[in-house]
Amino acid sequence: MPPNTTATTGDTATTGAAPAKSGRKKGRKARLIVLVLVLAVIGGIAFGAYWSISTVRASFPQTKGSITLQGLSGPVDVKRDGNGIPQIYASSDEDLFMAQGFVQAQDRFYEMDVRRHMTSGRLSEMFGKSQVKNDEFLRTLGWDRIAGQEYDTKLSAATKKYLQAYAKGVNAYLQGKDGKDISLEYAALGFTNDYKPEKWTPVDSISWLKAMAWDLRGNMQDEIDRALMTSRLGPQQIQDLYPEYPYSRNKPIVQEGQYDELTHSFQQSGASGASQNTGTTGTTGTSGTTGTTGGATGGSAGSTGTTGSSTSTTSGSSLTSQLAGLYNVLDDVPTAVGVNGQGIGSNSWVVSGKYTITKKPLLANDPHLSASLPSVWYQMGLHCRSVSTTCQYDVTGYTFAGMPGVIIGHNANIAWGMTNSGVDVTDLYLEKVSANGYLYDGKIRPFKTREETIKVAGGASKKIVVRQTKDGMPLLSDRDDELVQVGKRATVNAAAPDRGDGYGIALRWTALDPGTSMDAVFALDKAADWSDFRQAAALFDVPSQNLVYADTDNHIGYTLPGRIPTRSSADDGSIPAPGWDSKYRWTGFIKQKELPYEYNPKRGYIVTANQAVVDKDKYPYTLTTDWGYGARSQRITDLIESKIKDGGKISTDDMRQMQLDNSSEIAKLLVPKLLKINLDDKNVRDAQKLLEGWDYTQESDSAAAAYFNAVWRNILKLAFGNKLPKELRVKGQCLWVDKIDSTGPVDDDTKVRECGERDADQAQPDGGDRWFEVVRTLMEKPDSDWWKTPKSGTRPPANNMDQLFRRAMIDARWELTAKLGKDIETWSWGRLHRLFLKNQTLGTDGPKALQYVLNRGPWKLSGGEATVNATGWNAAGGYNVVWVPSMRMVVNLADFDKSRWINLTGASGHAFSAHYTDQTSLWAKGELLPWSFSAKAVDDSTSDTLVLKP
Repeated sequence: MPPNTTATTGDTATTGAAPAKSGRKKGRKARLIVLVLVLAVIGGIAFGAYWSISTVRASFPQTKGSITLQGLSGPVDVKRDGNGIPQIYASSDEDLFMAQGFVQAQDRFYEMDVRRHMTSGRLSEMFGKSQVKNDEFLRTLGWDRIAGQEYDTKLSAATKKYLQAYAKGVNAYLQGKDGKDISLEYAALGFTNDYKPEKWTPVDSISWLKAMAWDLRGNMQDEIDRALMTSRLGPQQIQDLYPEYPYSRNKPIVQEGQYDELTHSFQQSGASGASQNTGTTGTTGTSGTTGTTGGATGGSAGSTGTTGSSTSTTSGSSLTSQLAGLYNVLDDVPTAVGVNGQGIGSNSWVVSGKYTITKKPLLANDPHLSASLPSVWYQMGLHCRSVSTTCQYDVTGYTFAGMPGVIIGHNANIAWGMTNSGVDVTDLYLEKVSANGYLYDGKIRPFKTREETIKVAGGASKKIVVRQTKDGMPLLSDRDDELVQVGKRATVNAAAPDRGDGYGIALRWTALDPGTSMDAVFALDKAADWSDFRQAAALFDVPSQNLVYADTDNHIGYTLPGRIPTRSSADDGSIPAPGWDSKYRWTGFIKQKELPYEYNPKRGYIVTANQAVVDKDKYPYTLTTDWGYGARSQRITDLIESKIKDGGKISTDDMRQMQLDNSSEIAKLLVPKLLKINLDDKNVRDAQKLLEGWDYTQESDSAAAAYFNAVWRNILKLAFGNKLPKELRVKGQCLWVDKIDSTGPVDDDTKVRECGERDADQAQPDGGDRWFEVVRTLMEKPDSDWWKTPKSGTRPPANNMDQLFRRAMIDARWELTAKLGKDIETWSWGRLHRLFLKNQTLGTDGPKALQYVLNRGPWKLSGGEATVNATGWNAAGGYNVVWVPSMRMVVNLADFDKSRWINLTGASGHAFSAHYTDQTSLWAKGELLPWSFSAKAVDDSTSDTLVLKP
């Protein structure tokens, strides 16, 4: 039975302070006046008088006339449309990418500068001592060191040439400029720091791919969470919370692909080195030990044995402490493109011409990432005036400020989209540490070490020593003093190695090996057909992404690239493993030719939305044990099927409408049950009636959506949230729980008060489609212990599912009464489900007045968690939006000029530019902008033209 818990606090608010006013209700001039006043207060009246509105505008980019750039071989035209989106025309590759660097620096250099300081572990140089801990951790990972190795040893000569040209363009922009000439944020930093921007380097661009890979790193968070659960839950309970993927209901991506032939050949040859994962991972519970066939983790009492081995991990209490500490370190690392690996998803699908109005393919993509200001994406076109061997590119789409090329988009022949594959490319290892090194197969090996010096603005530098194992795994636990002490105190069983100086946690991750992803970007940008595309994708080693494809010759396809490890039968990568036993080390990597793909499937479409890539029974390798559960992917599939049945055809706007689908799959399951619940309180019955006739769509003006999502949140809280260990619950949420000692739960009814430790947007249960599957499965067991919850105040206890649902409906009614008022006629989902856009540095941690200047919002949004229109919210923490479709695009392969796109914010990173958030309101309404590609269409849409001269 789950531990008995009693809540002692009410609802927990969501994270983040909201801007004081909506950005849509104040004009730019008003904000500029406020800015002058703010800076006057911050810097003194003399500076305020100096810092005029015209000075603020001085950092805006020049978009008309001409500028001379040393290093160009010929003139370059930069044409911007009414939204400030640039299209660059050049006559050589080097000129094209040099101009790209110049233009991106015009719009976004401050963002670029912060990113490179993050990836290199040098944030303290900009923001002072508050960032030292983050820098220590990032230096330990060593992203920029790996990026430097890639540049020196892995990348092609052409890629290096393009990176150098890009850096030359950025530095041409910086030449002769002070910080205040570049961005408002530098002016604000100038009051506390004499920081001066330095020159851009090619490695700065490569390092950003490491940050992207970090936030798309797979199941590392689930690996930590499962181990943390062992302090309160037994193995069956944990298995309840991680149910099997529903292959029969939610189809995998690849259904007709080449993996069938591979499987047959592997079954004949034995699939040497493959991790078959035929067993079920066991996890130690609250008492005793559990053997496993797929890995090992510590429990709260005793240790976990592993099949065929006498080794054991440390006790559960020490491992739990280590992992909780590691989580806190990870949680402090600045978010790059996602919510530190949580909640990251994406939709992308492609439909063959036989089912479209245009008779050529249509391709849609909308990556789901954390909301940032400016958006992580930057829209642009890169065009050679005449495509030739000296100028090879004619491509348009989305890229990152700070990186040359285009990441997602189309050229004259093909289009492609990306979603996160979620394959398992990270493993945590519990290492047995002593003064002389770490234990490995019965012998002490010395760590490889390096010294790092962290410079701190306004303070003394700090030196740290980074320790790595022989195979390059950094010891993450070194970065937290508490983790080091916990490791020294750790106790072990006789079967485990001697205690010595204790334990630490090391990370094995594919992105810590030099790779070729930067080569892949340029290869994708100029690919002309399926063969070129597959060859380019093979270079995209990290992060592993689902790539969908379409071309003008009416072909569609999918491929899974990436450097994906194989493991022995002792380890499926789902939980931390004992680092002192070599059988838990990776055995190799899946060959590219053995990875799944599809080309022109008979069904005529391909959908990727983070669901399983392949059916586990039809593919010989374990890609991960933690897929998304397919709620979005199956909904998209159903929408496509409903359009094409009986000879129907799909249009570009149909694809857009599918992206905006707000249907709640969990509501379809639960609402019929909720309508049958008998309720005594008239006020609660009135709320229940909102669900009658509701079509399960989560529109921003829907009162039914507001009430249902509140009920869903309370079901999760009562059934699961209050029974999870404090390390997974929301900060400030305090409960009286059964006392646990080293042998398990204390049987004398002793209660202790425990308060949650996790940020609201990272806590569990988050309400995603894994929890859909958990509840769906447990509804078949209406008397399960999970449905039991004690009385709280005047709220009745629950002893079965119906009683818990009744309690959740009561709690939801009064929660919304407190939040939205007693009159249900005034309720709406959008009043709860709001998006705030925050500048990711000074807009988050700067003075409140400066936050007002830099931040925007709120916007009331439709959509929801695990919905196609995935405006995600964390059910444990609240209703505010924590991740979004960060952009949306629909590519029309019959006529590229009829394609459509939108960004979350705008082209500019300048807070008072007309293009700072000029796309956001359109994005919130689900609208798309015209996307010009041909020279004529670009000319017709051009508002400003800047000529860059040699």
